[in-house]
Amino acid sequence: MFWYNEEINRLEKEKKALTYVPEMVFYGSSSFNLWDDLTVFFKEYKPINLAFGGSTMAACSWFYKNNFEGLHPKAIMIYAGDNDLGDGRHPEEVVLFFKTLLTQIREDYGNIPVTFVSIKPSPSRWYLAGSIRYTNSKIKELAESEENLYFIDIYEAMLNEKGEPNGDYFIEDGLHLNKKGYQVWFNIISAHSESFATLQNS
Repeated sequence: MFWYNEEINRLEKEKKALTYVPEMVFYGSSSFNLWDDLTVFFKEYKPINLAFGGSTMAACSWFYKNNFEGLHPKAIMIYAGDNDLGDGRHPEEVVLFFKTLLTQIREDYGNIPVTFVSIKPSPSRWYLAGSIRYTNSKIKELAESEENLYFIDIYEAMLNEKGEPNGDYFIEDGLHLNKKGYQVWFNIISAHSESFATLQNS
């Protein structure tokens, strides 16, 4: 996990540089990390973007204590698992790491809203479509069985009329989103009122 040290140090500096007390944490991999205007889009919820490039669900759990130290969020939104599957991990492993992360969050912050944004389909990882759908379905099942755990499906919205990843939403690498893709995400995520319920009157 040492290869994440530079990113973890970056997050620590960004936390220290904050001029407000964050209430919502966006956590996970580069799909959140590279969303440059994420904190502008969700400004009313006093967000902090703690996503770090290349991270897996396993790494999110591994570095959780370090990354969340000193924070007292009222809600957390997670996007991760994409890289785990890309590294060859089985979907059940991704679900297991997510459960571990969720347990860590519950131990520290109680029953605050935790939202999982579904793993996206992308041109460069379309060969993993079956594994992605399976992982999403298992985490959706988990969300349906637990209070204040939510699942946001962005998978279908990222497909074209042929049922394949829409290249218009991705940059040249076929993996990461462009501005148009992030606009789709914002439209879907911002409409999910349960994820922001504890922040509405803060």
